[in-house]
Amino acid sequence: MTLKSGQYIRHAKYGCGTIVERDDDRTLVDFDTAGLKKFVTSIAVFEIAEGAAPKRKRSSGRRRAKALAQ
Repeated sequence: MTLKSGQYIRHAKYGCGTIVERDDDRTLVDFDTAGLKKFVTSIAVFEIAEGAAPKRKRSSGRRRAKALAQ
């Protein structure tokens, strides 16, 4: 199975997530509930999840910068 960045997957322990980065050594996955997790690519076990990744709000950092400026 060939997985690539942006693909929605399922992991037995952490549930569903989206592959953020993947190379021969490491795979970084952003899980829906568990957050970012890094795996050794050669031993990681994923299956392709049905459906599409949920839409997430993207933080621009403005709110935090504004709060720090006050």
